[in-house]
Amino acid sequence: MLTLSQDDVRLGCQADDWRTALDQAAEALHAAGLVAPDYRGGLYEREAQSSTFLGNAIAIPHGTAESRVHVKATGVRVLQFPDGVDWHDGQRVHVLVTIAAQSDEHLDILRQLTHVLDQDGIAERLPAADSPGEIAGLLSRAVVEARLDAETLSLGFPARDHRELALAGAARLRQTDCVDSGFVAAVAEAAPQALGQGLWLVASDRGVSVPALAMATPASPLDAGGEPVHGVFCLAAQGQAHRGLLERILALLDSDAAGVLQAADADTLLARLAGESAAARQRRATVLNAHGLHARPAKQLVQVARAQGTAIRVRLAEGGGEAVSATSLTKIINLGARRGQQLVFSAEGEEAEAALDAVCRALEDGLGERVEPFDAHREALEPREDAPAPAPLPADEAHVAVAASPGLAIAPAFVLRTPRFEYPARAADPAAEIQRLEAAIRQATEQLEALVRQARGGEVAQILSMHEEMLGDPELHQAAREGIQEGASAEAGWWEAIDTAAQAQERLADRLLAERAADLRDVGRRVLGILCRVELPRPPDHPYVLVTDDIGPSDVARLDTGRVRGLLTARGGATAHSAILARALGIPAVVGAGDRVMTIDDGTELILDGERGRVTPAPSAERRQSAERRLAEHRRREAEAWEARFAEARTRDGHRVEVASNLGNTAHAADAVERGAEGVGLLRTEFLFMAHAREPDLETQVAEYHEALEALDGRPLVARTLDVGGDKPLPYWPLPQEANPFLGLRGIRLSLTRPEVLETQLRALLMAAVGRPLRIMLPMVKDVAEFRAARAILDRLLDEIPEAERTTDLQLGVMIEVPSCALLAPSLAAEVDFFSVGTNDLTQYTLAIDRDHPELSAQADGLHPAVLRLIEMTVAAAHAQGKWVGVCGELASEPTAVPVLVGLGVDELSVSARQVPLVKARLREFDLDEARAQAELALAQATGEAVRDALEAR
Repeated sequence: MLTLSQDDVRLGCQADDWRTALDQAAEALHAAGLVAPDYRGGLYEREAQSSTFLGNAIAIPHGTAESRVHVKATGVRVLQFPDGVDWHDGQRVHVLVTIAAQSDEHLDILRQLTHVLDQDGIAERLPAADSPGEIAGLLSRAVVEARLDAETLSLGFPARDHRELALAGAARLRQTDCVDSGFVAAVAEAAPQALGQGLWLVASDRGVSVPALAMATPASPLDAGGEPVHGVFCLAAQGQAHRGLLERILALLDSDAAGVLQAADADTLLARLAGESAAARQRRATVLNAHGLHARPAKQLVQVARAQGTAIRVRLAEGGGEAVSATSLTKIINLGARRGQQLVFSAEGEEAEAALDAVCRALEDGLGERVEPFDAHREALEPREDAPAPAPLPADEAHVAVAASPGLAIAPAFVLRTPRFEYPARAADPAAEIQRLEAAIRQATEQLEALVRQARGGEVAQILSMHEEMLGDPELHQAAREGIQEGASAEAGWWEAIDTAAQAQERLADRLLAERAADLRDVGRRVLGILCRVELPRPPDHPYVLVTDDIGPSDVARLDTGRVRGLLTARGGATAHSAILARALGIPAVVGAGDRVMTIDDGTELILDGERGRVTPAPSAERRQSAERRLAEHRRREAEAWEARFAEARTRDGHRVEVASNLGNTAHAADAVERGAEGVGLLRTEFLFMAHAREPDLETQVAEYHEALEALDGRPLVARTLDVGGDKPLPYWPLPQEANPFLGLRGIRLSLTRPEVLETQLRALLMAAVGRPLRIMLPMVKDVAEFRAARAILDRLLDEIPEAERTTDLQLGVMIEVPSCALLAPSLAAEVDFFSVGTNDLTQYTLAIDRDHPELSAQADGLHPAVLRLIEMTVAAAHAQGKWVGVCGELASEPTAVPVLVGLGVDELSVSARQVPLVKARLREFDLDEARAQAELALAQATGEAVRDALEAR
């Protein structure tokens, strides 16, 4: 979280206009080493979008999301202008709080400042301040907010007297980590005090970590000393932070609402404590903006509210905070509303309905920003019973879905339907239910440990180990126990905890994370199956294609690869863990095929094509025979390719093309060599960062990289630097939610925001490769500036590390994934040592098609002529400078594409280890002239489909 200190403040600045002031602010950030000079443009772009003036003579200039690539470190610089500056919106500014933020830290500063803006006299005191400490003090007086929400309420508690109600409230506060056992003990010793109207209060400041208010109401009527007991407030006091809560209790006592609270639900009680009268009309609306109600959308909301003919108040639905005026910008911002959170608007009078309609409609329309619908429930435990049945798939017709794992399978279907977990929602003995749950969790953990041992390392073991960590999550356990203590059964309490956590992950609004929520549900269903004594149906003894709605990674790991010929799912995507594991196990897989695949009957024969993403039920004899011929030919070629796997990769006329392996784990390097790989063309180093709970240190990285280099025994290793971001997050490197993470902060863009992380990785690679050839590749490079920034770090390390302690056979290159990089290949080729084309991303960025899109992914074809043109341009630019070009995307292993890529001049093909022998064999089937002719033919076509048709016809 950003904070202000006196070292961040510059006094006595002067500027003739706002532009000069903004230039000084940009220079202050640059001089502090927080940003590159180009960040200045981001400050101007933000002002062009909307003024950053907040009020009380304060403006908070900050860059746009696009300009974050120029941020080197998060920080703040405060500039005081005693004479003031006329801002471009007509306001007078005396202080600029200029922010360099690598994500959304500026929202934290903004929330602090909103407290300051409500203070009288600030606009006069800021220009008159004569010390940096005074400025920092004035701007940092954030108010600690006391907690009151649905989790601090205990309604309908079966208490025998008001003291038990007080303890129930204290227990709530302890469960929410607001207090410790000392507070509970203090409440036990104190006698609740009558406030009137049946409400009572007990308070203590002992053991308070977060000021908060709990309320407990009795399940049946109570009295104490002749006074009715409708509810007991339990107050965790701290400094002055709880004063607002006390004031709201007093306001409640002055109203006529206090007496009806005993029977009120949580929403009603929170509404009354928020200051809303019983006569107020309410309306809820969801915040859809990607970054919540920051300054620009908040300003739009205020303008809409001010245009109405009645007063409107607003609060967060899940909080018990006081409802604030919807016409106050600072109060709206201070709500801190994030995407997916609900706001409760209230208004009174004849015009209330129209006013509420207007503000809710404005919120749903995005408040001037482009927004996407918020789907809070992407996956239910069971399908809706009233949903219409999907139409059956027609026989002998290919059904197109998402290709997840290559290969061809012909076998009868075994349809695995999600079992029904039937269990009581409530249970009478919480202690016994908790014991049942703990026993089930232990049994599930033992199952996962056994599966990890069977997997013997690799991606399967890593993902199952992650499941084991999920199962041990203390927050999940605590959430389940709380539900059970409130009367839920072990099954209901556990699944509620799982479902809530999975939905929270799904709310992050990108496909990869939504698919990974399936891991959490997989863990949950494992425990639920043990509790309910439900076992999955046993698969047949003969070979089969597994058809299921969705499948968890642990289910994939349990598959008998001797019988499972293929995998077909209704849901999921190519980036889901189940798809990753299917590829690792060599099982052809087609995913995201839709509900219609669940209409397939057990035993129906299927042709499943994992390369094209197609499934054909009940094929005709002719289609089946054709598929069998393809399968037999494929098996014959596999056997011959395996025998010749160690031969040097060359075309029929002797043209040399290296065939290397893509690796997702250093442990697989030895296997790649055994399969004939002539090196590693892509080591995805993020596996190492994702496998640890915290950033791996230098020693850990050196050991991991050294393992791969040792196994390669002098063969070259191409290591891609850390490629994570919005679509592949790290738990210890939090990033802002992005509407489109594939176009956001990822790859080299992200690494350069924390150059110390990149430096450690580069140092580890150099030291691990001493005496061996090393190629380092930078991902997501858009132009030469990003390459130069990384090159400067590498050059410094080469100077610092003695030659005897590092590799001396080194090349630094870039991945061609972004079209701009291919278009600018001539300028890059003059400075880089090599290019490697990542056809997966290059295709989706060139064609503007998400390659995992369930409907469009089939059109994301790497053989599209536009993609081939970019590859041609890249090769021409590289060869003109004497540099080599590889291809490390999936296109490199596609039989139809191999001669085209060779004809375009590609020098290296890097494929999965399983594909290495087959790609070598494919190279021996054509000569260079034929490859060039196929490349020319492909480039002459207008569409990807036309390319494939032309190549097939040839």
